[in-house]
Amino acid sequence: MLTKEKIQNLSNKIRHIVKDSPISDIEDNINALLKSTFTKMDLINREEFDVQTEVLKRTRAKLETLEAKIIDLEHKLK
Repeated sequence: MLTKEKIQNLSNKIRHIVKDSPISDIEDNINALLKSTFTKMDLINREEFDVQTEVLKRTRAKLETLEAKIIDLEHKLK
């Protein structure tokens, strides 16, 4: 998974390569292009992933509780 740190490292490497070259004036364009590309890839960071994982765990627990209640109610009706 690409992290902010990995993206920054890639950007720094590109910056170092073009630092003394005639294309050094397009550094901002390269950074914008990289950020745009990663945004289009619809990536999320680890923190967002962990938050959504916890939400899913809580939702699953609630679902299991409701399923158990339904089964119990069905047995009582019979």
